[in-house]
Amino acid sequence: MDTIRHWAQLGVDAGWLSESFSYSFMVNAVVAALLLGPLLGGLGTLVIAKRLAFFSEAVGHAALTGIALGVLLGEPAENPIIGLFSFCMIFALLLHFVRNRTNVPYDTLVGVFLAFALAVGAALLMYVARKINIHMLENVLFGSVLTITDYDLLILSVTCGVILLVLIPTFNRILLTCISPDIAKVRGYATNFYDYLFVMMITLVTIASVKIVGAVLVGALLLIPGATARLLTKNMGSFVLMSALLATISCLLGTILPMELKLPIPSGAAIIIVSTSFFLTATCYRIVRKG
Repeated sequence: MDTIRHWAQLGVDAGWLSESFSYSFMVNAVVAALLLGPLLGGLGTLVIAKRLAFFSEAVGHAALTGIALGVLLGEPAENPIIGLFSFCMIFALLLHFVRNRTNVPYDTLVGVFLAFALAVGAALLMYVARKINIHMLENVLFGSVLTITDYDLLILSVTCGVILLVLIPTFNRILLTCISPDIAKVRGYATNFYDYLFVMMITLVTIASVKIVGAVLVGALLLIPGATARLLTKNMGSFVLMSALLATISCLLGTILPMELKLPIPSGAAIIIVSTSFFLTATCYRIVRKG
């Protein structure tokens, strides 16, 4: 990261980059956006295919409980990594396990688990209120470029690397499992295994995105770029690439514009606003084209 920050400073000195890139937290935020954007956009296409739009929302809200548990167990309030990852992973796997063994509609089940996560998180945060800064809670909910450290980038890089190593060779099988589980079974694919594998990847990327996008908004970034790409293309390859590109541009613009324009907007909110503007533009384009 020191090398990247050095290059950024050279760019500022040469006039190629704005003054905001002389701040280390800004460089960290841009690197995080470049790591997250393609991954969120690519996974978002599978989320849409599998109709898991609100699953990541539930996991994101569970992050509050995971943070509170981590602090209660003695982890630093700024980075309760073990509590956050452990609780969110157990939460996600349990939700998927119950889904496969009950007749409760999935949206209802997600609503129940989401409400439970929020309630437990709110209750536990009352106990750890003396140990955390209220602004830290705001950062978790809505994201903040100011809080991204080198350690966060290391965690994010490792998470993205692990997900890509798993996703690239299994993407087609997961996609077929999402679109047509019956055909996948006929071909001999272990559909339950790929279901749980996909759930674990969504959970990991959701947790890793919390600091920059925010727990409340991370699910939207998995969904909106994919929905926008769906309006613009019908080819699966173009769908994935366009979704990844739109997510990356949204992350970059949502990170950079508030700093450049001096707007007091959390990075997560800015990213979703940019992403939604792309969706609305694509929607208008489709309406005009059909008209």
